[in-house]
Amino acid sequence: MAKRSVVPFGPQHPVLPEPIHLDLVLEDETVVEAIPSIGFVHRGLEKLVEKKDFKQYVYIAERICGICSCGHGMGYCESIEHMMGIEVPRRAQYLRTIWQEMSRMHSHLLWLGLLADAMGFESLFMEAWRLREKILDMFDLTTGGRIIFSVNCVGGCLKDMDSAMLKAISDTMETLYEDMRPMAKTFLNDFTVQSRLKGLGVMDRQTALMTGAVGPMLRASGEPYDARLLGYAAYNDLDVQPVTETDGDSYARCKVRIKELFQTANLIREAISKIPEGDIAVPVKGNPDGEYFMRIEQPRGEAIYYTKGNGTKNLDRFRLRTPTTSNIPPMVEMLKGCQLADVPILILTIDPCISCTER
Repeated sequence: MAKRSVVPFGPQHPVLPEPIHLDLVLEDETVVEAIPSIGFVHRGLEKLVEKKDFKQYVYIAERICGICSCGHGMGYCESIEHMMGIEVPRRAQYLRTIWQEMSRMHSHLLWLGLLADAMGFESLFMEAWRLREKILDMFDLTTGGRIIFSVNCVGGCLKDMDSAMLKAISDTMETLYEDMRPMAKTFLNDFTVQSRLKGLGVMDRQTALMTGAVGPMLRASGEPYDARLLGYAAYNDLDVQPVTETDGDSYARCKVRIKELFQTANLIREAISKIPEGDIAVPVKGNPDGEYFMRIEQPRGEAIYYTKGNGTKNLDRFRLRTPTTSNIPPMVEMLKGCQLADVPILILTIDPCISCTER
């Protein structure tokens, strides 16, 4: 029997952008067990509902994660709106959807760049982030921010997009669609990429379901679950089709995210073509009383927002289950049997956001 040793991995590592710690139990160079340990980022965001009223808390919710800030703001606002019976104007729902899908593109391009960097493919990393800049420019144009946007509010949106802005976004999506093709071809066909990703971290559909995987992690194992099919915001008017692969390995997870980039560009252009005229917000009267459980599809997967009101301006409770929280158990499962040198790549394939997880 090979001698076992325990190697600490993280919380800081040259490849990983997130503070995650793993105790890796090794037999020679093979991982036989991975024991995760999080808790290096203490922020207490959920407790801040005691200090900030339900309208102010939108700005706290957005800061749960920089990359997913728009979705966190939208998920929180929608949970409050459903609890209070507020009917959000249809134009505001479309605006939220457009910004959320732009966030999906931004997140996937950022992740692809980090994956390329982890493989030492620096030119591919620079190309992915060069394309990401075009999305950030569109955020800057329409919201005034590149990372935190503060456009969601309880009752609708704080900012509108005029026809020139909508046309600029639509034109950018059209050029991005073509500009992403060479990058996608490299990620999917290059020998270096395939040699690092194919057959690595294989997770079948049953294991993905049993361990609670969400988002691209789940869909790469063949399960066509996407929370956008629930029809929140403007998604019930759009042609949303879950992108799936069946191989369940790291290459399949990469492929799902690349296909979602092209799908998202189409969804944004479709939303722009259908966006109605009208108000972008309604007045909010009274305080939330009751509770609501809201699901949305963040770039990394399904996020769940639970809010509980007591009739005052401060909520009793706000809870959030982020996609990374769900994807850590399947990540631990797929690390078993891999080589030590592949651990950073496998952690990256769940697109971890530990700061998201530690609220």
